[in-house]
Amino acid sequence: MSNHDLKTLRDEDGKLLSPILDEEIKNFLIDIDGTITDDIPNEEPERMATCAPYPDALEIINKWYDEGHIITFFTSRTEEHRKITEKWLKEHKFKYHGLLMGKPRGGNYHWIDNHLVRATRFKGKFTDFVHKNKSIEVFED
Repeated sequence: MSNHDLKTLRDEDGKLLSPILDEEIKNFLIDIDGTITDDIPNEEPERMATCAPYPDALEIINKWYDEGHIITFFTSRTEEHRKITEKWLKEHKFKYHGLLMGKPRGGNYHWIDNHLVRATRFKGKFTDFVHKNKSIEVFED
């Protein structure tokens, strides 16, 4: 990611705020197990080296990367699985910027952030996005 993709912001007192990406750049956080490959639990790490990627995941994620979007894998695998995970991603030619280990296990995620968050539940196939209106939970004003 180049520095020109980040906008520098200041509050009314001139203090720096966290930077934000240009509007056209998406910051993808993508799970690994059950999303880009078979669902492999941490208790069976020997399978992490031999599983195959989902072809549509590889194609779409690399396309997003080539379009200039930020790709970060966010996985429930632990730090002890980092090397095998990085090797697997490299072997299968996934393009990415970062790898975050230790995502909480169990699903039912509810992400609270001061930045806009768009969540997309993976249902078995990577495609281009389509727009749909859905109900969401938000904080009361």
